[in-house]
Amino acid sequence: MANLLYRLGRFSYQRRRLVAALWALFLVVLGVGALTLGGKTANTFSIPGTESQRALDALKQELPAASGASATVVVKAPDGKTLADPAVKAAVGVTVGKVAKVPEVIAAIDPFTSKAISPDGTTGLISVQFDKPADELAPESSDAYDGLSGLSSGDLQVVPGGQIKAGIPEIGATEVIGVAVAAVVLVVTFGSLVAAGMTLLTALLGVLAGMAGLFIVTAFTDVSSTAPILALMLGLAVGIDYSLFISSRHRSQLGEGMDPEESVARATATAGSAVLFAGATVVIALAGLSVVGVPFLTAMGLAAAATVLTAVLVALTLLPALLGFVGDRVLPRKLRKAPATAAPAEGFGFRWGRLVTRLRVPIVAVGIIGLGVLAIPAKDMQLALPDGASAAAESNQRIAYDLTAAAFGPGANGPLVVVVKSNDAATSNALVQQVLGKTQGLPDVVAAQPAAASQDGTTRLLQVIPKSGPASSETADLVKNLRSAVQPLATGDANISVTGNTAVGVDVSNKLSDALPTYLFVVIGLSFLLLLLAFRSVLVPLKATLGFVLTIGATFGITVAVFQEGHLASLVGLDSPGPLVSFLPIIMMGILFGLAMDYEVFIVSRVREEFVHGLHANDATVQGLGHGARVVTAAALIMASVFAGFILVEDPIIKAIGFGLTIGVLIDAFVVRMTLVPAILSLLGDRAWWFPRWLDRITPRVDIEGETLRVETPEPQELASVR
Repeated sequence: MANLLYRLGRFSYQRRRLVAALWALFLVVLGVGALTLGGKTANTFSIPGTESQRALDALKQELPAASGASATVVVKAPDGKTLADPAVKAAVGVTVGKVAKVPEVIAAIDPFTSKAISPDGTTGLISVQFDKPADELAPESSDAYDGLSGLSSGDLQVVPGGQIKAGIPEIGATEVIGVAVAAVVLVVTFGSLVAAGMTLLTALLGVLAGMAGLFIVTAFTDVSSTAPILALMLGLAVGIDYSLFISSRHRSQLGEGMDPEESVARATATAGSAVLFAGATVVIALAGLSVVGVPFLTAMGLAAAATVLTAVLVALTLLPALLGFVGDRVLPRKLRKAPATAAPAEGFGFRWGRLVTRLRVPIVAVGIIGLGVLAIPAKDMQLALPDGASAAAESNQRIAYDLTAAAFGPGANGPLVVVVKSNDAATSNALVQQVLGKTQGLPDVVAAQPAAASQDGTTRLLQVIPKSGPASSETADLVKNLRSAVQPLATGDANISVTGNTAVGVDVSNKLSDALPTYLFVVIGLSFLLLLLAFRSVLVPLKATLGFVLTIGATFGITVAVFQEGHLASLVGLDSPGPLVSFLPIIMMGILFGLAMDYEVFIVSRVREEFVHGLHANDATVQGLGHGARVVTAAALIMASVFAGFILVEDPIIKAIGFGLTIGVLIDAFVVRMTLVPAILSLLGDRAWWFPRWLDRITPRVDIEGETLRVETPEPQELASVR
């Protein structure tokens, strides 16, 4: 491996103009493809094989009108009046007419007809039915619907509710803050604007390539609207980190007097090997999401994996070429003029390494106990799909949710839908009456009533209003109880299924819970084998995996404490704490596992390199951490800064993902990898590198330490001029 990457680095350096031209051409082709072929992303959740999805698919076929987006416009009478007052009633009628004129609306039912009026008569719900799902509506339709808000004639308050306006999360100035912080960290780390700018440039080019490829894919398949955000997050973070790792090794070697071309080749061979294996673990973790069997998760994982893979390719090919262009300007000005030295001053990393190895027993004990305490809130984690309660406090969606909950009870914001289907109308009608009888006797049910029906009467809908809110555990229990109560009524060719936002959320959570063991087995198993191959050790991959368990436990605990329980929620701009989105745990597990292995490879590969080259295990640990601490610190701060920029996004899903990844990266880099890992390696000593002989014989040698490159070291020389 080291020899192959050595030749690749030297080739990229020597043929830097060709390499740069090929990358430029590649970016142009991708850009043109994205502009001409790029489609649009989707906001729908398709969960094949679940009861709620089967019900929705049946509605599309049998009752197309009911399969489109539905919403409610809340109307509230002025203080001291009710909707029955003549002037207010007339204002309601005018509002219903405006709703009906919104493009792609096929029905607008006034509250007097549907009897959707609160007990005190002050609040009503206008039922709205669109002819398409929310993500397929034209922008002018959602804009016109959202524009209904305000006060109509007679001071009637009008608030459009539902998720019709939910669109693609936008990238704005808040995310740029993270990139700006990353740039500052790079300048401080390198002491050179050229080196910092080059590292940032390679990361941005990798992200552009990955994002362009992603938008080309949207022309051929559905891609979740959060996929580009996730790809951007990871692409920026790992792109900067990978370039930083190779550039830092190159700068260190230049400072020792190595020829620039040789230095680039060796940095690509050694640090590049670590980048390759680190990137492979991230790609495995993300691509592994496809085993879950949820299409939108598969698309998100593959999109992010492709962006990470692009970042690896940029770091191994384009970066060596750019290093050839900048020459010794990658060093600070004072180091270019100073004579080369083979013994640079030891920094904080060496002192920290000695402290950690000396106090290894208490450090391991305190670290494990501390992370265990932080993980405690995770045991109370609740999962659901997002609803109006999690929207921003000033948004129409949130205001409509609160008004509806106050007037009708929280369950009115998330009605369940029972779909009854048989071969003839009489059977379906009889089943509806039986379902009503069973449903009305269930706890946590406020009302149950027939709704729409197909033209031939064979498919009938019932609407069930729970007492509790859509994201509550009580409503989730109601979904299970309702299904248990009504499904035995279906005999012969008849079918009864339960759907609705809460039912979909329950099915998503169950699907992900069932798939999680398989996902972890595949991802952790493949990554274990990869680390086994890289480090030729059994205990090091095992330690890396156990370290990830500590990281993910503490991360989930802190995320639950803030986003679900509301502790310090105002600091992250969260208006309404509540259940975490259903797919957040598995997404964060996949991403954090990959990133955790990044830092594991970055640090332990240098420790392994020192050990292979003759140092005692304890000394190798100190030297490895000493050489890697500065770059890993910078990498972690950069990655955390990029992720933290997404905490400022209004979308609660993106906010929670950004927060969780920020906390996870900081914990994993500084607590687990830079503290617990060297302490445990010191405890294990030479045993850390134990490898059974039989396994050694059958395991291919990849040489990420560059052992086969070790030749007689030339005397330090002045920096050679760029060829």
